[in-house]
Parts: sequence; structure tokens; C-alpha cells
Amino acid sequence: MCSSLSVLAQDAQVSLQSPEDSVVISRHIYGHFAEHLGRSIYDGLYVGPDSDIPNTDGVRNDIIQALKDIQIPNLRWPGGCFADTYHWKDGIGPQEDRPTIVNTWWGGVTEDNSFGTHNFLNLCEELGAEPYLAGNVGSGEVKELSDWVQYVNHDGVSPMAKLRRENGREKPWNVKYWGVGNEMWGCGGNMTPEFYANLYRQYATFMGDWNNSGGLFRIASGASEDDYHWTEVLMRDIPKHLIEGVALHSYSVIEWNDKGPAVEFSEDQYFKTMTKALRMEELINKHLEIMDKYDPEHEVALVVDEWGGWYNVEEGTNPGFLYQQNTMRDAMIAGATLNIFNNHADRVKMANLAQTVNVLQAVALTKEEKMLLTPTYHVMRMYTVHHDATLIPVELNGVNYTYNGKSLPAISVSASKSEEGKIHISLVNIDSKKTNTVEINLGDLEAGKMDGEILSSANLQDHNTFDDPGNITPKEFKDFKIKNGTIEVTLPPFSVVMLSEK
Repeated sequence: MCSSLSVLAQDAQVSLQSPEDSVVISRHIYGHFAEHLGRSIYDGLYVGPDSDIPNTDGVRNDIIQALKDIQIPNLRWPGGCFADTYHWKDGIGPQEDRPTIVNTWWGGVTEDNSFGTHNFLNLCEELGAEPYLAGNVGSGEVKELSDWVQYVNHDGVSPMAKLRRENGREKPWNVKYWGVGNEMWGCGGNMTPEFYANLYRQYATFMGDWNNSGGLFRIASGASEDDYHWTEVLMRDIPKHLIEGVALHSYSVIEWNDKGPAVEFSEDQYFKTMTKALRMEELINKHLEIMDKYDPEHEVALVVDEWGGWYNVEEGTNPGFLYQQNTMRDAMIAGATLNIFNNHADRVKMANLAQTVNVLQAVALTKEEKMLLTPTYHVMRMYTVHHDATLIPVELNGVNYTYNGKSLPAISVSASKSEEGKIHISLVNIDSKKTNTVEINLGDLEAGKMDGEILSSANLQDHNTFDDPGNITPKEFKDFKIKNGTIEVTLPPFSVVMLSEK
């Protein structure tokens, strides 16, 4: 077990730089992902309008409120691997007329298509979130995706607009974000990058801008981890007028054949997980180096639309449902990863945590009428102050977290300034045992009084349960001092701290 019994202060130095080019941390970095997988949609988001669980059009009210409270900016749907087996017309029209299929990717369970396009897009409207639709390229057709774009976006006279109106929706939803397939190197069709690049060009050409809003944001299915050749081919072979974003998928997984437990993990497993999580910095830098070669004007965004921790499923659950608990380890992954995204906000314009409810590194778990918020959720809520704020560049002279002769950077930091001119600084100490003191030099920036908030616990394995859903929640943080343009912060082991100017 990893606990905070040993306390030995070390010093790290952070210097805040004056924002020069007004890079904005897009709120879409804080996006989420809901796939038809396990209990993500059914029993997670959607219980049906006839459920005794309070709901709005079948979606749980407690989930709706929880997502509103973290100001969810976008939601990716219907997959994932499921997207390239999903035919959107199966999920529209009267419920009794919708075909039943088998979810071959995730557990072999029956999918009755009761949650479809209207349900999802209406939910996004309720949440105030942008929908991000993942199109079927693997088993679909060009016309199928083109018709979907027309169905949800065209406000005039057309076959698909007529069909939408017949199904009860007069005005279009004006969906901007579109994924052109998913993981085409794997479950999307086991394609080569050269084949997919040509296929992408075909699909993207026929995705009309039916709402005349200035264009769709089309996202190519990008690389897995360090497949830099995949990014090279897409950037080389796809004309820039056909692409707005390139995806990247990276999970903090120890070994694919033995992911380790979600709760009863060792320090060795924790260290390996954080090694993978912090590798996100290297992956982004190297993929961006390739993108810069073909796109020096930075017109194409990097979209990390699947990220998070992945462990063995909880004992007694369907292995195809990917249900796992969420501990302070996941808070470390979330805080450090979001800091990395913030600091690359000039090119990283969207990211999607995998996944929203009951799957992988979820922000919420449900059990019948009960719902709990995970440590990851609380990090997301703390970081809402960074949404659409101006990035403050940071220089970090850090200290290391050392285990078994290997070292990782212990401290992670990012900073921003809101439209009102308020400074916000997010800090993470991933060290499993040591308290670390961080000195923050404000430089030319002037900060008034600040409030602090901390997410911490006694053990890395601590988590919230349905019997004790408030075991881990953010608390007021006062262990910092401001003097002569410097903030001195004392970070407990495995903690996330947000400092916010009043």
C-alpha cells in the first residue's frame, strides 16, 4: 500500500511568464466520451423515460446535473470501436421500429437502439455541450455519413431534413465536430495509413457544410501512442482544406496483457502507470513536430480524443464492460495530463477523457438509483477555471519522484488568466510519500489575495463508494504564502491543488 506516512519536504521552482501571444486554453480540452460500451449509455446515462430514477427524456437527472457542474464542453459519441459498426438510421424513428443488433465489440450484448441520434443531441443541448459525432467509416458508406451530416445540420428542403422533421425535430442541431472513423489502424478496419488517408479524403469531400456556418471540424482517426508514421502519412497525404484535426489515442496502461487492479495496486504498479501518463508530454511533442513540418501555420489541431487510466475490470463484472473503480491514482493521471494539455494549448484544441460513466476512468459511477462522483470528477471540476482562459507559460525546475532506482518528475503545473484578469495555478505532486514545497515566482504578473483548494487522501488506493460517496472531495487549502511576488506552496503526497486569485 502507498500512504503519506513519510513526509520529507523538497523544493521546486516555478516561474510564470507574461502571456505573449494570447494562447487560449480551449474549454474543449476538457471534453468527455460516451460509447455504447458496458453500462456507459444504458444504466449509466440513460435509464429510459419510464424509469423510477428521476430523469429527463430518459437521461438520469443526477448525471445531467453532475456534468453541468463541471461545465462539460463537448461529448463524443457513439464510440470508439462501436462507431464503426453503428448505422445511425437504426437509432431514429419510433422505438418499436428500431432494429435490435448485437454489440460485437463490447460483451456481445443486445443493443436495442433506444438511445439514438435525437436522444444524444438533445442531451448535448440540455448540457450546453458541443456534440462530437464519430462517423462509421469501417463498415459504413460515404453516403451514409453524408446523409447523417445532412440529417442533423440542414435547415432547408432535402430528403434528410424532411426525415428529421418527420421524426419530431424541426430545426437542425448544427453539429460542428465530426470524427471520420475511429482507430482505423485497429478496430476501425485494420487499415494502413496510406489506405485510410485516401479513404478519408473521399469521406471528407462529401461531408457538406449544410448549416453554412463556416465549415465542419473534421477529425481524422489518428495514431495510437507513438505511431509517428501514421501521423506522417495523414499530414502528408490529406490536403489541409479537407481536415481540421488529427486524433491521438493514449492510455495509461501498465501492460495490455496484465493491466493490474484498479484499487489494490502496488507502488510498483502506481509508478509504472504514472510513467505512462507522463509520457503524454513526449507523445504530443513528437506528433506536433511532424505536424509542424507539414502545417507550419498551425491550421490543423491535435485532438487527444481518448485518454485515461485503463486497468483490469472489477471482479465479478463482464470483462467486455470495462468497469473499474477510480482512486487517487486516477486523480494524479487527470491533474498531470490536463496540465500537459494546457501547456500545449497552442496546438491541442480538444481532448476527451475515456469515459464519462461506468467505463474506464469515469467521472461518475452508478448503481441503480445511486450515483457517485470519482476523484477524477473532482479534478475536472477544480480545473474549470482554465476553460477558455489565456495560457500563462511556466518554467519548472522540479524535483523527482524516485522509486526502485527510477525517477519521474514529481511536480506538474499549469497556469492561466481569466477574462477578468484573475490568475489560476494548478499544481500536482505525484510523489507517493514525499511532501514537496514549490516556490512560484510571479515575475511581471501581479496577484492579489488567493484561495486554495486541494484534493488529497491518506492512501493512493482511497476511492469513493456508494456507501461513502464523499470519502474523497476537495477541501479548502491554506498551506501557501504570498510574499514579494513569490508564492510558496507545500504540496502533500499525491495531491492536486488549485490556487485562484480572488
